[in-house]
Formats: sequence, structure tokens, C-alpha cells
Amino acid sequence: MLGRTLLLRNPYFAKPSLYFRNITVSSPTYDIIKIQSTDDFKAKVINSKTPVVVDFFATWCNPCKLLTPRLESIISENKGKVILAKVDIDEQTDLALDYEVSSVPVLVAIKNGKVQQRLVGLQDTDKLRKWITQFTSDDSEVNVHN
Repeated sequence: MLGRTLLLRNPYFAKPSLYFRNITVSSPTYDIIKIQSTDDFKAKVINSKTPVVVDFFATWCNPCKLLTPRLESIISENKGKVILAKVDIDEQTDLALDYEVSSVPVLVAIKNGKVQQRLVGLQDTDKLRKWITQFTSDDSEVNVHN
């Protein structure tokens, strides 16, 4: 109920009186985008001014399903400093091949259109947090980790 007014009856008064109470629910302040095409990837990832973590995943992949909530939680902690781009390898095979994704999950950190870092496999929350923090604060050029 985003910005809607909720009417409540006050049971403590003899006369039924109404009072107004505003209840707002805010949505998370982080960005998660699903890549729909190669052109979409170029526009939203390669041309992004904000650093992007690309999550190459598959819907049938159990480690991917475990990684997703961990990753989304950490992205939300960074409050707009980094964007999460989800790429389903079954739908975007060309992108998976371009980024040499041979198994999933694979995380690729891209800043200024260039691959900075890479993580393969299921990671624990602490390692992910450290990896993303390093990526978003590091201004060095290409530094690929496996």
C-alpha cells in the first residue's frame, strides 16, 4: 500500500469516529535488472556509469538458486553503488559464450565497460560482500580473479 490512506475505526469512543493514518511501504533501493538481449546487455551493462555485477545463471541450477538471495542482499546493502544484472544462460547463449561461461553460477564484475573481476561457483555471504566491496571501491584496471 504505497502512499495510500488507511481508515480505521476507533473503538474507544462512544461515537464512532474515524481518524486517518498514513501507512507507506517503501521498495528496496537497489537495482536488479534482467538482461533480455545482447543489445540490452550493451545498453544496461557495458554503457553503465555504475559498476555492474553480472550474474550468469540457469533456472535449473540449484547453486544459482542459493546464490541469488545472498547476492541480492549484498547489492541492497550497497544502496545504488552497484547494479545486479541477471543473465539466464539458456536464453542468452551468445552472451554466455562471449564471457566464457562454462559452468554456473558465474559472477562477472564490470566497470566502465571492462571486466574487472570474476567469481565462479556458489560463494558464502562474507566472501561475496568482500568481493563486491573491493570491486566497488577499487579504481584499478582489469584485475581478473577466479
